[in-house]
Amino acid sequence: MPKFANISGKEAVKAFVKSGYLHVHTLGDHAILQKEGFPSLSIPLHKEVARFLLKTQIKRAGLTEEQFLKLLK
Repeated sequence: MPKFANISGKEAVKAFVKSGYLHVHTLGDHAILQKEGFPSLSIPLHKEVARFLLKTQIKRAGLTEEQFLKLLK
């Protein structure tokens, strides 16, 4: 089972951008990401993103947890 501890919002945004999402704007402390044919993602720019939220956004982006972890590197 992949580990999702201590992943910051900034790191998560970078991984989603590598997967093809565009960081279109920041609303408050949330980054809004868009990709053609996929739902928009809202990633909180916190020191650590909650695991359940991160897993939900990974699923919405059409990625597996393993693919996301590879994009983090």
